[in-house]
Amino acid sequence: MIKYLSFFNLKLNGAIILLILFNISKSYSKEIKKNSASNILPKITVIANQSSDNDFGYNAPEILSSTRTEKKLLDTPQSISVVTQQQIRDQNIVNMEEATRYIPSVNIQQGEGNRDQITIRGNATTADFFIDGARDDAQYFRDFYNIENIEFLRGPNALSFGRGGSGGVVNRISKFANSQPKKEVIISGGSFNNRRIQSDFNTKINNNVFFRLNDVYEKTNTFREYGNTERFGINPTATIVLDNTDIKLGYEFFQDDRFNDRGIPSLNGSAPKISSKTFFGNPNENNSESRINSVYSIITHNLAKDLQIKNYTRYTNIHKFYKNVYANSAIDSLGSFNLAGYSNSQERNNFTNQFDLIKKFNINSIKHTLLIGSELTNQDSTLIRKTGYFNNNSTSKKISLANPINFDPVTYRPSSTDPNNSSTVNIYAFYIQDEIEFNKYFQLISGVRFDNFKINLTNNINNQSFSRNDNMISPRLGLVFKPIENLSIYSNYNVSYLPSAGDQFNNLNQYIKGLKPEKLQNYEIGSKLALTPKLNINASLFQLDRSNSRAIDPYNPGFFILTGASRTRGFEADITGEINRKLQIIAGYSYQEAQIIKNTESATKGKKAGLVPVNKISLWNKYNFNDNYAIALGFIKQSDQYTSVDNSVRLQGFSRFDGALFYKINHQFKTQLNIENIFNKKYIATAHNNNNIQPGSPRAIKASIVMNF
Repeated sequence: MIKYLSFFNLKLNGAIILLILFNISKSYSKEIKKNSASNILPKITVIANQSSDNDFGYNAPEILSSTRTEKKLLDTPQSISVVTQQQIRDQNIVNMEEATRYIPSVNIQQGEGNRDQITIRGNATTADFFIDGARDDAQYFRDFYNIENIEFLRGPNALSFGRGGSGGVVNRISKFANSQPKKEVIISGGSFNNRRIQSDFNTKINNNVFFRLNDVYEKTNTFREYGNTERFGINPTATIVLDNTDIKLGYEFFQDDRFNDRGIPSLNGSAPKISSKTFFGNPNENNSESRINSVYSIITHNLAKDLQIKNYTRYTNIHKFYKNVYANSAIDSLGSFNLAGYSNSQERNNFTNQFDLIKKFNINSIKHTLLIGSELTNQDSTLIRKTGYFNNNSTSKKISLANPINFDPVTYRPSSTDPNNSSTVNIYAFYIQDEIEFNKYFQLISGVRFDNFKINLTNNINNQSFSRNDNMISPRLGLVFKPIENLSIYSNYNVSYLPSAGDQFNNLNQYIKGLKPEKLQNYEIGSKLALTPKLNINASLFQLDRSNSRAIDPYNPGFFILTGASRTRGFEADITGEINRKLQIIAGYSYQEAQIIKNTESATKGKKAGLVPVNKISLWNKYNFNDNYAIALGFIKQSDQYTSVDNSVRLQGFSRFDGALFYKINHQFKTQLNIENIFNKKYIATAHNNNNIQPGSPRAIKASIVMNF
């Protein structure tokens, strides 16, 4: 009863906030009405003459991916945060951990030190990453050298993105060739011997053909002992503009080699008080390498004034290998703990083709935007895992906290539980959606997606084969009410499914092949307010239910456990944009209650989901003294969280200050200095499980110079 009253109180608080926003908006409505609709919400269109970087500051007015049609964020019935190009630049964002810092309800995980892994609304994922709307189904650390914006869409949205999306998805928008000439080089360096250079060259071949080249090279150490990373990427794109047709072509090669760091073990149910740089394991046996080759095309053709077709094709080859020796137990009363090790190699080929037809029409005075689309996906993967044997004998090695590094030789060979399999996944999807604008007050989005998901997996050790074929129907319904032009109040309901083979389709066997897909249901109400043309406030209340759900097994890295059912309830709010000509802001808050609501053998009812802080607060302010000088200050605070669903290890909450200084020398040269953790606060950032805990970085300084020629 107390829990229901608590959530009712949360709803009441949210309703009060929405009412306050409504009242505040009245004071701005006259100012807004003085501007045309296009001035209030400038239009983003991905065509050859798209606008140059930084047009919209911290506030992106439109989004394509949520509905697969161009739509104002104000009119989109979903909680969405966009990391714009200016935010990427100002905060010097180069990886996913940095991108999530100011996003409500989104938290980074350690990912075993070799991949991006995040928690969105209480649900962990390694697979809900997209690029230009196509699934980027690979486990590696992404870089943003060739990315215009990063979209965080919270809540499952199967109609646009397909399976999974347990708590939401992350969609990157690529930089494509356009008509705006550009020659830019960014050189940066700083703490821990960081060195990075990236460039962006865009040129006009003729009136119909444009070419762009983005590339990056980075080599750096980390604050962790032995930590190092070297990465390189190159991404040429071309845009061809014909009559009523826009063709975009691209290729990317990206490689990432790094020291594979699994963090530190727990002690007495929390992180031990040791130096944040202390490494546990065998530094000679910890490395990770990723190689990505991707080719893609986006063809858009206007058949008529209100009829458009779009085809997106993407093929990606992924090579991934890593090995590690890491802490596999807590530190005991004698100061000892166990090491374990394994290697993992994966080859994967992903092919996706998406076809959309968009038709706009009116029936009497009611406006319609009809979307009919299909998606074909093929994925072939091989996975080989081998267990590490110390001195070619034992899979476990006990050592002391006094000397947490061990150099005993390690050999890798298959154990009885190590997977060695090949899998093929084929997906056919069909979807239909109608965006209905009844009048200036009411809009409705309704649609449904059908997915036929088929997986065949072969155990290459004993030649056993397993298969599963699922037909999944995912509805979507969203209602938008606009009492005044610059305020929307919305509600939505979405359903998505995650097949029983999991995020990465590598654990289908006789024990789980009969399991139905996990069902994900999201209920949400919220409001969006355009206080000014460049300043938005958003707030939402949500409930996300996940049945037949899974969580990371805290005692078996790489494996999962069923948790029966889980539920996340929460509140989110954010403010982004320009308060006045001198001051810009990014602020966010989220409150989340994520817990198990149905018992299993491994997680009892009432247990909290792992790596979900109840409260997360973030604030970034940038103040421009004049056209040449600016300063920024950021603040991040989050509450305690558990490392896993068994709730046996708790990580203490933390707060941290960041900052930046900006100086524009002239129209060609700009400099900036970014400082992370200004006051050198010692804290724990995240974890992968109970005994792979990741310390946060001490103070880190990075200087950059941006050169435009």
